Amino acid sequence: MLNRRRFLGHAATASVAAAFISRGANPVFAADKVSDTTAWRTFEVTTKVDLTDVTGPAKLWLPVAQSAGEYQKASAPHWTSDSKQVEMKKDATSGADILSAEWQTDGKRTIEFTQTIQTRNRKADGVAVEQAELDAALVGTASAPIDGIVKDTAMNIIGTREKDEDKARAIYNWVVENTFRDANIAGCGVGNVKDMLETGYFGGKCADINSLYTALARAAGLPARDVFGVRVATSDQFKALGRAGDITGAQHCRAEVYLQGQGWVPVDPADVRKVVLEEKLPLENDAVQAFRQKAFGNWEMNWIGYNTARDITLPGNEIRQNFFMYPAALTSRGEVDCLSPKTFAYSISSKEIAA
Repeated sequence: MLNRRRFLGHAATASVAAAFISRGANPVFAADKVSDTTAWRTFEVTTKVDLTDVTGPAKLWLPVAQSAGEYQKASAPHWTSDSKQVEMKKDATSGADILSAEWQTDGKRTIEFTQTIQTRNRKADGVAVEQAELDAALVGTASAPIDGIVKDTAMNIIGTREKDEDKARAIYNWVVENTFRDANIAGCGVGNVKDMLETGYFGGKCADINSLYTALARAAGLPARDVFGVRVATSDQFKALGRAGDITGAQHCRAEVYLQGQGWVPVDPADVRKVVLEEKLPLENDAVQAFRQKAFGNWEMNWIGYNTARDITLPGNEIRQNFFMYPAALTSRGEVDCLSPKTFAYSISSKEIAA
């Protein structure tokens, strides 16, 4: 647990500007409307970091939730810290909002960052988007290329299918049927699609399995992207798919594929494999099959999205990261292990606020 001493020094507030809207060629992860009209839920999400044990200069970056169409509204971000250098920044390529903090001298090195996020369950939005947005969702990245073995695999999966939805569903079903959740992999995995296909080892976590879907879809000519975030509440579907209260380590990656006439379609093959493993149910189980059908086209929004950034270099940092959904820090000892919140000394909590 973090040291709950009083936070001293600088306190600041900021507003996250409008949210996941088209920014030229920059990818975003939602359009303007969704067909789901379920009730909104409100969550207060707080991240606390303590780098007191580190000496010398230190830098910290925290992912920030942004508003997304009509299924996620982020507001009221504020922080308290002894750092005099805390500011909201934006990744120019992905549009991801990033809270950046720096310490030049030794001290308490603490920060508490809180946001209020409203969510409601999501279906395909049915809204067309700009071509530049789709073009950005067709590009391969260092950790998720779309040529070579990825392209060959995608072509084998889609075969003679001509309709985009048929292609998207074929890839989804292939990923569900050929991957498995490997509980021994740290965090959310690394999302190295080329390595998965070359080794033939399809075990992984959400960033591995859903990145595989995204890369295969792009290789098949379908705009697709990963969405990185964190679970904030229990699930109405399966216990394994929720977390409330202390959500440190509850990070979860999802995916979207764009289909003409349907807009961005939410998908999550990784959660199907999570249910199979953690609920101890076979893939053929009726409840699992029902969820499998639902997980193509729906997201249960007991989860909040941060960004769609892949292979991102954080501002003021030379280290490239496959994705950005964990706190990141750079100190005199080097890059801090984001998958070790006890030694990193951070915690994330979620509290649902009654309507």
